[in-house]
Amino acid sequence: MPQSNLIYTLCYCANFEFNELHTHLNQHYDSKRFRNVIELKWKHGDVYIFDYGVVVFWNVDPYDRHDLLEKLTSFSNQILMQLIEDEFTFSSDGHALSIKNDHISLNRDEPLVRLALSHGLAQSTKLAHFEFQVQNTINDTAYIPKNIADTGKSKLSAKALSKLRGHLFISKSNIMLNYDLLDVPDFFWENPELDSLYGTVSDYLEIKQRIEVLSKKLETIHELFEMMSEEQKHKHSSLLEWIIIWLITFEVFVTIFHDLLGYI
Repeated sequence: MPQSNLIYTLCYCANFEFNELHTHLNQHYDSKRFRNVIELKWKHGDVYIFDYGVVVFWNVDPYDRHDLLEKLTSFSNQILMQLIEDEFTFSSDGHALSIKNDHISLNRDEPLVRLALSHGLAQSTKLAHFEFQVQNTINDTAYIPKNIADTGKSKLSAKALSKLRGHLFISKSNIMLNYDLLDVPDFFWENPELDSLYGTVSDYLEIKQRIEVLSKKLETIHELFEMMSEEQKHKHSSLLEWIIIWLITFEVFVTIFHDLLGYI
């Protein structure tokens, strides 16, 4: 039976300073660039570094992974507090590519084959990070629709509403700005013979279905954002109405007081 090896995928940061990273690695290590991916020979394995903050290690032990991540830190933007990771095993048996129980059987173990599969694995890990972000946002704000349903208002001050709207906008925009990362990579337009490998990984990891679920959750955030916007407008209008009422009251009071002085 072919020996099993490990694939470790990590969403490490929001994104890398990719050009600077490529220059650095190219000067000091055996590396090659494929559009938004750097292939790096590291210790006894291969590493694929994606510009959107994901690193895929093929057959690299934990100590050597940690060593590389330390070198990547200075080129990393917004290292994640909650690292998203995944693991697969792989072996090469000469038969058709198959994936079962998180084990990848390769028909041929070549660098471009590893790269093609890494694209799907990296996308899935980045998608898992987006899913984590969105679910946290939904969980953190779940009390607001309930408050509105129970009392007719969110019980938040104007300042709190503004801060929440800003938080929701950042959560949504961060994902929408990177949504194209979840599309079929341009690499496969140039290497169509490898597209089926990517498709196999993508289907196994249910990337398309997960993107649809993520889109629906983003719609939920958008609806909450609109709800907060409407409530903020209502509170602002109410404040203006009260200001007008008090100004009219004050004007009436001044008029009466002036008339009373005229009689004295």
